Amino acid sequence: MENNGNIRKNSKKAAKGPNQRLRQRTAVLIILILVIGFGAAIARLGYLTVVQGSSLQEDAVGQQLKDTTIPAKRGTIYDANGKVLAESASVWQVVMAPIYFKTDEQRKAAAEGLSEILGLDYDNVYEKTTQESYYVVVKRKIEVEARDKVLELIDTLSEEYDCGNVIQLLDDYKRYYPQNDLASCVIGFTGSDEQGLEGVEYQYDSYLSGTPGRIITAKNARGTDMPFQYEQNVEAEDGNSIYLTIDETVQSICEKYMKQGIADNNVLNRAVCVAMDVNTGAILAMVTVDGYDLNDPYTLPKETQKKIKAMSEKKQAQAESEALAAMWRNKAITDTYMPGSVFKMCTASMALEEGKVNDNSTFVCGGSMVVSDKTIHCHALEGHGTQNFVQAVCNSCNPAFIQIGQLIGMNKFCQYYQGFGFSEKTGIDLPGEADDNFWKEGTMTDVDLAVASFGQNFSITPIQMITACAAVANGGYVLQPYVVSKITDSDGNVIKNVEKKIKRQVISKETSDKMNEILGYNTSTAGATAGYVAGYKVAGKTGTSEKIGSKVESHFSEDYIASLCGYAPADDPQIAMLVFFDTPSGDAYYGSQVAAPVFINIMSEVLPYLEIKTEYTESELEYIDVSAGDYTGMTVSEAELAAQADGFTTTVKGDGEKVIAQIPAVSSKIPSGGNVVLYTDDTSRSETVTVPNLIGYSATEVNYVASAYGLNVSFSGASDTGVVSTSQDIAEGTSVSPGTVITVSFSSSSTTFND
Repeated sequence: MENNGNIRKNSKKAAKGPNQRLRQRTAVLIILILVIGFGAAIARLGYLTVVQGSSLQEDAVGQQLKDTTIPAKRGTIYDANGKVLAESASVWQVVMAPIYFKTDEQRKAAAEGLSEILGLDYDNVYEKTTQESYYVVVKRKIEVEARDKVLELIDTLSEEYDCGNVIQLLDDYKRYYPQNDLASCVIGFTGSDEQGLEGVEYQYDSYLSGTPGRIITAKNARGTDMPFQYEQNVEAEDGNSIYLTIDETVQSICEKYMKQGIADNNVLNRAVCVAMDVNTGAILAMVTVDGYDLNDPYTLPKETQKKIKAMSEKKQAQAESEALAAMWRNKAITDTYMPGSVFKMCTASMALEEGKVNDNSTFVCGGSMVVSDKTIHCHALEGHGTQNFVQAVCNSCNPAFIQIGQLIGMNKFCQYYQGFGFSEKTGIDLPGEADDNFWKEGTMTDVDLAVASFGQNFSITPIQMITACAAVANGGYVLQPYVVSKITDSDGNVIKNVEKKIKRQVISKETSDKMNEILGYNTSTAGATAGYVAGYKVAGKTGTSEKIGSKVESHFSEDYIASLCGYAPADDPQIAMLVFFDTPSGDAYYGSQVAAPVFINIMSEVLPYLEIKTEYTESELEYIDVSAGDYTGMTVSEAELAAQADGFTTTVKGDGEKVIAQIPAVSSKIPSGGNVVLYTDDTSRSETVTVPNLIGYSATEVNYVASAYGLNVSFSGASDTGVVSTSQDIAEGTSVSPGTVITVSFSSSSTTFND
């Protein structure tokens, strides 16, 4: 019985076994589920908190806040004398809070008024009035006239529709260029977002742009902007201002005469003029003709537009883009050209520095020279015969310079080429500077050296040439050119000053002084007056280089670049200037015929403006201009005596007793002995004379003809002998008042052009 009992007990235990195991498994499963579930939740929470916490916070803030940018006022660009060349004028942006509109009538009235004033589509404006927002931009950069009309609309909406507070005007800025196209390729322009796109505007954008402000607006649960009490404003910081080395007056003079040179010589591929302070590297003027209106930079010249419209529609977009890029391009730094004979100043400097030549060195020119079976001609086909070194430079004799190049040697020539800075960018603070195109090391041949000695078959930029010219003039120092002199903050404090930077000395002062003497002799002696400027000793060299592979065709057998690179005064160099015309197709193409008259005209005005001391010869004194006094308000007898005391003759017009007007006007420049016409009544002021032809005469003859017509003449480049008039600023046949001043330019009458 006991055994049976034990059996029953064991059976009961056995029967309970499966249930117990099930419970245990269930418990384990629940624990696993809890561990895995909570573990995953904790891991996910940790991931969201630690890994994605930062980005999630940013997303949350982005959902809760709206960030509106407040434009910063862009810094002003000034010329060297503080004249404004670019500034940001105050304009306004129209915004509204459409959440405040209560009726559709209010929305329609606002949309109708704004669309009419701002020239916008009514439906688009009306759609903005239906948005549930406290801040919607309607239009940016409206001018004063539109602003005043918007203010009137706000008053109307307030009085008639009780919703004037919905529309607001906020400050904004618009870039404005007071001088329009002056120095356009240097200054550049900005886009619609006020970001610099070209020139100084692009190069110094980080300084000019300033720091935009912000309006941070909270949003409610519906995603609608909260009212203005939930705003936070961060004020914008105005940009810094830039002071250029460009002198507005010098730039204007250069542009005036370069444009005239383009017209006189029918130049097909634009022109360049660069004026540099030889002692600092500061650029006083940089001209690429023709420029463009900085206030309207996307409008092409009418002739270009006609050509594009004549193309197929597929080609028009690309053609317009290419034409705009070409118009904006600063040819002085982005284009390369073969310098031609102006480079001879560098070759001559090399030879002097190496002691390969002196005043007694002689060179023979028979009109051509054979190098490695290749015949290279001189511009003087009859040859120059035997000549010394100075004569070779003044004659610009190619065979002589081939011989000079051979004396220097290939290795030294290449070393000096690098020393003058042609093998590297100048580092000027403008965008887009191009590299030179010279022979790679070890590839130069004897023929290459021969043509390189007079500036052919290699290409450099105009800015490289003027920099090398300055080194020839200033004692041999290669300087880094620059166009920005200083940067100031919005309070006028100077935060950056640009100092001159000397890269190296390539030739000695002794060599430089000798070159100044030789090049001064080249431009100021009788028969070599290509760069003659009365009252100043000017040094320089003309050049006429062929354009190999040119795509622009003129009526000459080849395309050319006519140039003159020089500086003044020769005995104390202050300013260097390069003038070149790309593909002249008028009556001439030589540098002495095309570039020299323009160089003379510019220097004749720029040097006195810069107050550089003059030294006139006795013959030059005859043609010096003096200022006319003010004789108005005087009696006739008083005016005649005053004018005679100033060195002028007089002509009285009319029957009145007092002088009511005069020609030339007060302070006008006319030669001593010129005639002042005194008007005593209104009737006499209507009298006119017809301007005669004054081109092709000597200075004495021009003076005689002008006097016969009762006109005055201002002489540019005139001397006692060896010059003839080449242009007049008032065309033949024009009707003018008696006494009017006509500026007549002169150049060498010699038929041998030393290019």
